[in-house]
Amino acid sequence: MSSIVPFDSRKCLLTQAKKYISDPGLIIAEKDRAIPLLLRALKLGELKLRREIILLLGSFAKEDVYWPLYEIMCDPEEPDELRDQAALHLSVIGPFLDDPHSLIKKLIADMKDPDTDIKVRAILALGWEGNMGAALSLIECLYDLDEEIQEVAVSALCNLKDSRVLGLLFDRMQHCSLDQKRAILFNLWRFKDKQKEVTEIYRKELEQGEPSLRLDILILLGQLDNNMSHKELYRSFLKDPNPKIRALALERLGAMRSIELKHVLPFLDDPAMEVKRTAISIVQSYKK
Repeated sequence: MSSIVPFDSRKCLLTQAKKYISDPGLIIAEKDRAIPLLLRALKLGELKLRREIILLLGSFAKEDVYWPLYEIMCDPEEPDELRDQAALHLSVIGPFLDDPHSLIKKLIADMKDPDTDIKVRAILALGWEGNMGAALSLIECLYDLDEEIQEVAVSALCNLKDSRVLGLLFDRMQHCSLDQKRAILFNLWRFKDKQKEVTEIYRKELEQGEPSLRLDILILLGQLDNNMSHKELYRSFLKDPNPKIRALALERLGAMRSIELKHVLPFLDDPAMEVKRTAISIVQSYKK
């Protein structure tokens, strides 16, 4: 009887892949060997390992990994979460590719696929900074009958980081569904070079828009840099019927030290416990 133990090449491959994952510095030192090995392991490993490999290759081998990522994204036999991760990573590495035109062309073609999942992932993958070659196709998706397609298109358009998109989204807000308006509002703060314009949009929506969106908009307003200029706006919401809005407005004013202690004290008797807790916290911070 033979005592030779069969060589398990798959096991050896995955063991080496795990070694690179635990010590990413080895990838730099052994790049010519490590990258091909990790690309092979990407097809063979368990889900957790494959996700870790995607993260590594997205950092060290963008040019080598983008087509394998595209193949994973399009393969219906792959787990949905891995396909989603592949789509998101394409949007992350897209700006750094030497020549992404073939990839962009493929993804734009996928946006015409009748399968909603394929369309959604293609839209996600196209949303990278400066990818204006995909802008027109993404804009068309704002008018898709499927609300999920509309909302994902909003996110992808904002990821382009082109301020020309801001006016288009603002115009769209005047005619779209409440869900799409919410998606637009949730993404506008990311236009860092247009903070003044975004602030005005948020202010207008707070004053004239859908009341159910007020809390969300106030939260988003805190993402902008010009917080101190919002003091009067926050004061106007201290008597709002929604206790969450009262608490948030009070919290923001307290954080800016823009409300006197004598004006905080009445909120200790507010009927809502979350408002009372916020008032107590401010009083304690002022006494320090």
